[in-house]
Amino acid sequence: MSDPYNNPSTRSGYAGQVIDAGLQSYMRSVYHTMGIGLILTGLSAYTVANIPALFNLIFHTPLVYVVSFAPLLFIFLGFTPKRIATMPLSQLTTMFSIFSILMGMSLASIFFMYSGASIARVFFITSATFAATSLYGYTTKRDLTGVGSFLFMGLVGIIIASVVNIFMHSSMVQFVVSVLGVVIFTGLTAWETQNLKVTYRAGATEANARMAVSGALSLYLNFINLFMMLLQLMGNRR
Repeated sequence: MSDPYNNPSTRSGYAGQVIDAGLQSYMRSVYHTMGIGLILTGLSAYTVANIPALFNLIFHTPLVYVVSFAPLLFIFLGFTPKRIATMPLSQLTTMFSIFSILMGMSLASIFFMYSGASIARVFFITSATFAATSLYGYTTKRDLTGVGSFLFMGLVGIIIASVVNIFMHSSMVQFVVSVLGVVIFTGLTAWETQNLKVTYRAGATEANARMAVSGALSLYLNFINLFMMLLQLMGNRR
């Protein structure tokens, strides 16, 4: 009788099951970390918006510039590939939490610009869209590499258009940017999910843990941007 543990096909199947289990655990870690980030963002935004003294301190003083640009500084200076690869996991996780809180503080003004009901409605729409798109990116057999490159070029385009529109104040440009933004961030969610799956490295526990935080950051940013674009399109202004 043949030994199933020495049978090449059996070993291959067992290895595949181990990798699949590891990959599923890794992806759960990504979504878990991302979810914590979104909770921290929501709580900090709601807290600032509902404490008048704190809101006035931030948004009616030069401190607004610090709060507004702090998340960008975190992304470009704190979350560089080199720092992510060498930073202790605990420190990386702490930085992501601080970043999420700062992002929430910078978004607190949406509670004064849009009705609470429309914010909640758009959040659930964003959640459903994100979940469906991320699931597609995880399950599809299609290679989305080329799509991702194209979407990044589109992202650069809407960033430039948004900066120009700061001076133009064109509602039409804002509408077009919001529509394109929904398409681009939806596509980037699928691409990033597939990329996380492809770059998963079984067996490298510490590396995978860092990758999970980095991946959570990327998906978190896609979610926040998708939410803001949909809010501009569908939110009821006060």
